[in-house]
Amino acid sequence: MTAITDAEAEAPAKKSKMPLILGLVLALVGGGGGFFAVSSGMIGGGADEHAATSEDGSGHAPTDEHGAQAVSVPPSFIPLEPMVISLQGAQKYLKFTAQVEVDPAAQAEVTAIVPRIVDVLNGYLRAVDTTELADPAALMRLRAQMLRRVQVVAGTDKVRDLLIMEFVLN
Repeated sequence: MTAITDAEAEAPAKKSKMPLILGLVLALVGGGGGFFAVSSGMIGGGADEHAATSEDGSGHAPTDEHGAQAVSVPPSFIPLEPMVISLQGAQKYLKFTAQVEVDPAAQAEVTAIVPRIVDVLNGYLRAVDTTELADPAALMRLRAQMLRRVQVVAGTDKVRDLLIMEFVLN
């Protein structure tokens, strides 16, 4: 039999470096996948690049017949008449004024249906509970809900945004 000395008994066993190597490989693969997803437009930021490309997919910004870069057309804004809405369950009123940002080509069509847009917004805002309005983040949620309803009425391709000009709770 061999005698085990104290120095050999106290020496710790060597740990495997496999988890460290596996973690490094996974981090590199994840970083590469994330870079690919962002650069290809699958995740955030790709829409701006695709909006600036021409229809032929060449990746160059659109140009006019003289070779100069085309200037983007500024959006049109349609003001909505101010609304005073009585809120349910309380003696409170909401004064609301907004503008609808539309594609300039669709301005006449959207202007023709402004009464329908006002009706949809009025119906939605009357149904909002006053406790929901007390939340500081409520305005962003309400704006998103109202924009979606306006886009359903007018068309997603015609309405770009809803700008809230006045939102006063009395």
